[in-house]
Amino acid sequence: MTFHHFIDGQAVSAANGRFGDVYNPATGEIAGQVPFAGPEQVGQAVAAAEAALPKWAATPPIQRARVMFRFKALIEAHMDELAETVSAEHGKTLEDARGSITRGVEVVEFACGIPHLLKGEFTEAVGTGVDSYSMRQPVGVCAGITPFNFPAMVPMWMFPIAIACGNTFVLKPSERDPSCPLRLARLLQEAGCPDGVLNVVNGDKEAVDALLTDPRVAAVSFVGSTPIAEYVYATASAHGKRAQALGGAKNHMVVMPDADLDQATDALMGAAYGSAGERCMAVSVAVAVGDAAEPLIKKLAPRVQGLKIGPYTDSAAEMGPLVTRQALDRVKALVDSGVEQGAELIVDGRGETLQGYENGYFMGGCLFDKVEPEMEIYKQEIFGPVLSVVRAADYDSALDLVVKNPYGNGTAIFTRDGDAARDFASRANIGMVGVNVPIPVPVAYHSFGGWK
Repeated sequence: MTFHHFIDGQAVSAANGRFGDVYNPATGEIAGQVPFAGPEQVGQAVAAAEAALPKWAATPPIQRARVMFRFKALIEAHMDELAETVSAEHGKTLEDARGSITRGVEVVEFACGIPHLLKGEFTEAVGTGVDSYSMRQPVGVCAGITPFNFPAMVPMWMFPIAIACGNTFVLKPSERDPSCPLRLARLLQEAGCPDGVLNVVNGDKEAVDALLTDPRVAAVSFVGSTPIAEYVYATASAHGKRAQALGGAKNHMVVMPDADLDQATDALMGAAYGSAGERCMAVSVAVAVGDAAEPLIKKLAPRVQGLKIGPYTDSAAEMGPLVTRQALDRVKALVDSGVEQGAELIVDGRGETLQGYENGYFMGGCLFDKVEPEMEIYKQEIFGPVLSVVRAADYDSALDLVVKNPYGNGTAIFTRDGDAARDFASRANIGMVGVNVPIPVPVAYHSFGGWK
């Protein structure tokens, strides 16, 4: 299968002969080739967005909202199809894929109410005989650069709001799983969105650089690794653009001695091993406080050992493969380093193989105990099915780990003590804090984002 770009409402083939392989991570086989746009094709997409901007910006907000209503209905009608494209190219289970698309639909649903949010402000008599009012107007052409792990959700956290506000958009999705973003663009077109309002260009750094430096692009939003986030932010802002760049994470879940350990164990299983740990909100560190450590490990170990690993076509699978061979090799190397540096590997998933899928990128869940902050498995964002248990003597020591960590996306505390919960939520310098909630991702009408 050969993929394409989507520019000015049309499928556009490669212009420069550069392609990347798209894999089926369950089998390791090449499923298709995606064209890599160069500056010329990115420029065509930006030009299409620029040309569509005046008319779309002048479209009454209620009419833009009606497009979003129809778009929401189309996504829901095509949910199974969209979930299958996500699972086939990313590897996550169908249930996980559907859940991620649903979280994206929630933002589309929020965008349906955009006319209310676009109202300006008015103050009579700010001075003698002088009134003052403000208006909300579109920024212009916006760009989104999105990651492989959520090929539906993260794009839908970006373009529906931008477009509903009257902007036009160029999306550069991950080249590893391009099918779903391209399908979403077609569905938005079917919903009545004019050609050129949403464009999709596939590619690598060359395409990204073209978006970051094009003077016609007014704003850029990015989700990905920390080094690339820093590069995107620095480059986009240096070229006069509004820039939002969300980078890596190392999310801690503090388990207090008074916590409901069955609840905490269930939470850790989903938060650490869901989507094979390939989530920026995954919990990769469990901080066991005081007497919580031994019973928590005792409950976790058999659950991790019993994880059902399989392709998305297996309805019983709880966890699928990693996205690429390179990702699998990197995660295994980090597990190796944890063993070499003295952490205790309670459950070792490195040798996981599936009959008939020997070339797939499968790995079982790994569970470490007695991890120390100086170890690589603690310092790095692993982005795989690996949970590290760090033991803390008391609450203050646990909070100190959270506060001093360079990452600050999400964190959680499991406790029955209301005072500890309140103190933790106040003092943890993390963007999103959960109390007895392992992955505190807010709904669409609350802000998402980290600190540090």
